[in-house]
Amino acid sequence: MNSLAKILIVDDNPKYLEDVLPMYGYEVEVATDGIKALQLIQQAKPQYNLVLLDVMMPNLDGWETLKRIRGNKKTENLPVIMLTAIDEEQKQVLGLRTGADDYITKPFVLPNLLARIESLLRRSQWKDAEAKAKAKINIDFEYDESTISPLTAKEKEILSLVAKGSTNDDISKKLNLQESTIKTHLNRVFKKLNVKTRTQAVLLALQMNFIDD
Repeated sequence: MNSLAKILIVDDNPKYLEDVLPMYGYEVEVATDGIKALQLIQQAKPQYNLVLLDVMMPNLDGWETLKRIRGNKKTENLPVIMLTAIDEEQKQVLGLRTGADDYITKPFVLPNLLARIESLLRRSQWKDAEAKAKAKINIDFEYDESTISPLTAKEKEILSLVAKGSTNDDISKKLNLQESTIKTHLNRVFKKLNVKTRTQAVLLALQMNFIDD
């Protein structure tokens, strides 16, 4: 049976996660420090779908490991969840600014971690699909600029977030709006741009400079 995803656990005490994640369908590999993790990431074929990265480790800590992952063109978009016993808001902000996609403190509740893994994998898969669409799909429909209505500032803001790979749920949380409100805005965008899909809306908006790439 195929695994749900290939996860690299980077932790000097990985046994719990190493034992439990396969029970939920994940393929796992382990590195007990940052140096070994970077070697495995560089050699991985296919690449890992997600990294669980502990902060406190020997040889190379999680912060420096994350910086090197983000500094490598090959791995700059690799999804990373930071794991740490440090429950301080300032440290969490540092992790997110360094490039972590999510942050969870130890001891964690397993269902919480599993939910975060699933959520990040969904977002990552959606972004991959959008990136491939941008690279491969040309706008194959004709349009007349005179028939396209201008977008409001809020519609442009929402469409810009869509272009960056955000789901409706992500956008609703970021803008503090109901998800139904986001859907309403997007439906209006589709009508104003005379398109049927998110991809078409993003591509047309980029071409017409309604939003930035």
